[in-house]
Amino acid sequence: MPDSVLVAYGTTNGSTARIAEAIAEVLSKEGLTAEALPARSVESVAPYDAVVVGGGLYAGRWQKDARRFVRRHRHELAERPLWLFSSGPLDASASERDIPPVPGVRKAMVRLDAREHVTFGGRLEEGAKGWVARMILRNGKGGDFRDFVRIEEWAGRIGRELTGG
Repeated sequence: MPDSVLVAYGTTNGSTARIAEAIAEVLSKEGLTAEALPARSVESVAPYDAVVVGGGLYAGRWQKDARRFVRRHRHELAERPLWLFSSGPLDASASERDIPPVPGVRKAMVRLDAREHVTFGGRLEEGAKGWVARMILRNGKGGDFRDFVRIEEWAGRIGRELTGG
């Protein structure tokens, strides 16, 4: 039975990091050893029995650290249970319906035989980095659309699948 889970994430403004931390917290409550780490800081996934990878969505692509992580660790990821998540829509759409993965993430899912992908709402608030983020905020489109009940339910399903519970 797997007992060690890495939740790696790529984030620019911290929204995806908080989602990853919430997932790791739920997995720990399910009896697993779980840690959330920035994707760029992970040297190896060898110490982990299972992996969850998440990335913020920017212009229809996963955040670059998440993309690089999946590419760099593809052989190890293909050998363990893997789940993927995206965060991004700045509206309630992710809580209202299933949003399919963007094309690059869909390719990674197939290539690495990921068990599941889910898209969660994102967060964009004053002080966000990047000119696109500032334009979005200037047009009144920011806010926090993360649904932590949905995030925790998804993480709980992963935990039960891994522990056989």
